[in-house]
Amino acid sequence: MKKYSILVLAVMALSAAACSDKTAKDSSVPEEVTMSKERLMDKIKGGWAGQVIGCTYGGPTEFRYSTIINDNIPIIWPEHRIKWYYDNIPGLYDDIYMDLTFVEVFEKEGLDAPIESFAKAFSTAEYPLWHANQAARNNIRNGIMPPESGYWKNNPHADDIDFQIEADYAGLMAPGMPNAATHYTDEIGHMMNYGDGWYGGVYVAAMYSLAFVSDDINYIVTEALKTIPVESKYYQCMADVIRWHDQYPDNWEITWALTERKWGFDIGCSEGVFGTTNIDALINSAYIIMGLLYGEGDFYKTIDVSTRCGKDSDCNPASSGGILGVVLGYEGIPDYWKKGMEEVEDRPFAFTDVSIGKTYQMSFNQALKVIEKNGGEVGDNEVVIKCQTPEAVRLEQGFEGHWPVARNDIRKPVQDCGEFEFDGKGVVFTYLMPMDKSGYVGEVEVYLDGVLDQTVKLPSDNNSRRLDLYFKYDLPLGHHKVAMKVVNPDKAHPVEVRSMIVYSDKPAPVLHE
Repeated sequence: MKKYSILVLAVMALSAAACSDKTAKDSSVPEEVTMSKERLMDKIKGGWAGQVIGCTYGGPTEFRYSTIINDNIPIIWPEHRIKWYYDNIPGLYDDIYMDLTFVEVFEKEGLDAPIESFAKAFSTAEYPLWHANQAARNNIRNGIMPPESGYWKNNPHADDIDFQIEADYAGLMAPGMPNAATHYTDEIGHMMNYGDGWYGGVYVAAMYSLAFVSDDINYIVTEALKTIPVESKYYQCMADVIRWHDQYPDNWEITWALTERKWGFDIGCSEGVFGTTNIDALINSAYIIMGLLYGEGDFYKTIDVSTRCGKDSDCNPASSGGILGVVLGYEGIPDYWKKGMEEVEDRPFAFTDVSIGKTYQMSFNQALKVIEKNGGEVGDNEVVIKCQTPEAVRLEQGFEGHWPVARNDIRKPVQDCGEFEFDGKGVVFTYLMPMDKSGYVGEVEVYLDGVLDQTVKLPSDNNSRRLDLYFKYDLPLGHHKVAMKVVNPDKAHPVEVRSMIVYSDKPAPVLHE
């Protein structure tokens, strides 16, 4: 770390940031690339292995730091590190076993597999989920199917990182074809995300795709961004990071501080609003490309910077490590970082019967099909890829016109709460209820402005749980009242209201007398 504080550096840099007109170099995707099948497989292996290694490296830091992880804090890489996580904390690899769900469906049902197949596999899997994924799983199990399951009015976590960490499959099955990659993100990504949350997956998939046909990291990062609509917040944040990297190429801490100051505020996620757990895709995507840009093609520097940016500091180096892994190929990843991969290559990930070795082959098979489907050729020993110039996907933005203005701690059982009142246009209530395998499903009637609005179901099974007690957006701006009643109270499953988050149409003014 530098001697100056991060805040001071950010303030010093703000005026300078506005003066730069530097843009990414003018380059273009090649029209066609011929690659041996052996090299194609090596790059696919590099992408998956890079993801496993990056995730493992950042594992000990995950959500332990909401700010920069100082260089004086050691992040170790002992022998058998990957195997240790497989044995002891297999849930670390949620961003990989979620990917595998989609890879398996493509393998079984082909490239045109219907979204219903993905939704069924995703919603019935035994693995635990969090944030947008779990909210979507609960939606699907209650009949709210994609794309509505990920839409922000049905999923307060729609902008979260979930699909971003699961979109690797799309880039790895579409080498050199970023538009094909983004095509395979659309229906699946909208199962659990919308807007910025979907864009995180679109961008990551496009970077993976371009990493097959370019070894220029700056080019990959900037060219892939063309898949994102320029009007979106997501695009603007990534463009800022790229610009600040141009201005401060030797100091990622300044870029981190500038990014945090301008973009580090969570609007949607009920855990992140006015809190330190920012799981928003936008800010975490910024940390992925900071690792790539400041890593300069060095595997260690890349995953280390993405990790030391903090926040979701296992998933972010998994993405940057995976993208760089494609550039380098498996053989190009230094042996120091690959040690231990052979110990787990044939071991299924937790909650699946799929190993990383099997995944290599499935992704390879799918890549050959996508190459042919998009005008390329597959020969006995090589492939000819018809490369694509990235095109922007459609514009969509969640939580438009909504801004969190208050978070009130409640911490009372529902029956003791009485009536809640708030001024605004949206509200989210969080809750706490014991989780177990008893089969209990709590039912809570929620009255909005005196009228029954919903009867909310609260399963006690962790994999079926509802993340937020009640949420409502796009109300008429003004005064509102909410009352709740547990229809089937159970002493073993008391329902406690934890907090109330209020939204208005603009930030709350700060007034001091």
